[in-house]
Amino acid sequence: MPEEPCQCPDCQRFYREHDRLIRENPTLRQQQELNWAALQSFRTLAGRVLEELQKIHGDGDGPAPAAATPGATPGGPNEAADQDAIQQAMGDLENINAHLFSIEALMERIFDVRVPEEVEQKFRELAGELAPDPLNADRLRLNRLLHQTPDLPDHRG
Repeated sequence: MPEEPCQCPDCQRFYREHDRLIRENPTLRQQQELNWAALQSFRTLAGRVLEELQKIHGDGDGPAPAAATPGATPGGPNEAADQDAIQQAMGDLENINAHLFSIEALMERIFDVRVPEEVEQKFRELAGELAPDPLNADRLRLNRLLHQTPDLPDHRG
C-alpha cells in the first residue's frame, strides 16, 4: 500500500506549487526556461545580498568595521555573537553561490537538448495527468463527493 503524502502545511504548499509549475509549464522547453530563470534569479539575489553584507561587515578576512551592526552597542555582550553569525552567513552564501555556479554549468547541458514536437506533446499530455487543474469542474465535483463519503478513513463527520 503506497504511503500517503504528508499533510503538513509546508508539504501541502509544496505540492500545490509543484503541480502549478507543471500545469503552467507543460513542455520540456518551458521547464528548461523556468529552471534557468529560477537559477539565475537565485544567483542574482544571493550574490547581491553577499555583496551588501561584505560592504557592511567586511569580506570576512579581517576584523569587521566598527559600525558593522547598525544600532548595536559597541562591546555589548551580543556583538561578538552577532558578528560570528553574520560571518557564518556570509560563508554560507559564498558556498551557495559556488554550488549555484556548478548547477548552472550542468543546466547549460540540459538547455542544449531539443526534442521534436511529438515529444513536447507527450510532455503536455503527461503534465495534465500529473497535475490536473484543481479548478476543473470534474475535479471539483469529485473532491466534493469524496468529502461527503463517510467511509473514507480521513472523513471527519
